Amino acid sequence: MINKKDRNKIRKARHERIRNKISGTADRPRMNVYRSLNNIYVQFIDDVAGNTLCSASTMDAELKGKLAEATKSEAAKMVGELAAKRASAKGISEVVFDRGGYLYTGRVAQVAEGARAAGLKF
Repeated sequence: MINKKDRNKIRKARHERIRNKISGTADRPRMNVYRSLNNIYVQFIDDVAGNTLCSASTMDAELKGKLAEATKSEAAKMVGELAAKRASAKGISEVVFDRGGYLYTGRVAQVAEGARAAGLKF
């Protein structure tokens, strides 16, 4: 019998290892990235209080019109820029980047690049 690896199970285990080492505070929240098949989501989380400070995704009305002709990578970069703008409006300038167990390549790297381009430090 052929056993196929459960990639999401492996990702979740990797994410748990990462989460044991990093944590977000009110001064320096955790920038969490979640990647689904069609969308990408970013949240800024204060782990001390257990609050989500702000978020952005490809589902936002601000981006819907721009994403019609964009690729997934381009959309991820736009989400990173929008997330950084929303974070700076809340007074957040530095974050701890949490890639959610995903490899730092493709759409996850584009989110980080877009956030850095908009002035976020991590």
